Amino acid sequence: MRKQSGFTLIELMIVVAIIAIIAAIAIPNLLAARLNANETSAISTLRNITSCQAQFQSSAKADADNDGTGEFGVFREMSGAIAVRTALDGTNTGGAVLAPPVLSGAFRTTNANAEVSRSGYLFKVFLPGTGGLGQEETATGAGDTLDGTVDGDLSETSWCGYAWPASYGNSGNRSFFVNQAGDITGTDDNGYDGTADIDEAGAGGAFRGTGAAGSITGQQAIGTVGRDGNTWKQIN
Repeated sequence: MRKQSGFTLIELMIVVAIIAIIAAIAIPNLLAARLNANETSAISTLRNITSCQAQFQSSAKADADNDGTGEFGVFREMSGAIAVRTALDGTNTGGAVLAPPVLSGAFRTTNANAEVSRSGYLFKVFLPGTGGLGQEETATGAGDTLDGTVDGDLSETSWCGYAWPASYGNSGNRSFFVNQAGDITGTDDNGYDGTADIDEAGAGGAFRGTGAAGSITGQQAIGTVGRDGNTWKQIN
């Protein structure tokens, strides 16, 4: 009689145990690598947005107060999704669509909170309104450019933007901020999460001092606590 060959139960259990050990080591490393990649991509995207803002402002395509000096823009303006505003309240009647756009077409579509989603992160920009209070753009589907009225002079010198994880701990562990100065800061506080919109009332969270939480014309928090209570560290 031929002797049958095969794996014993103990051998199979050993193989399963080895696979489990390998998975326990590899999976966390893979997740960490993905989070790091998402964060690196978010930082790179903010740098690109900063360059696009400078180009948009210097071209004076948006000059709603008609003083000859260009103003900073919002995603759908800079990406060519909607006509550039012709009035400080965001009206764009008679305005032209930017051609060629200075920002990627990936920013032409925003969600209901005027955010753009890319690589596990949400992105949003603000322009200063009366008293420097942050004003956001309207969401995709709205005809006008802005949700509120901006200050023409302040919008020539100031803007800010945030990037935060769509799912904290799963798509990223840090949130990032940038403004017209070009310095990117980050915080690892989990208060910034895709489940909570960064709205106009909290637009100044990454600024230092005791100013209004929604003001975006103060001094950026770099290596110090912001108005949101988080420590913002400079990203090199």
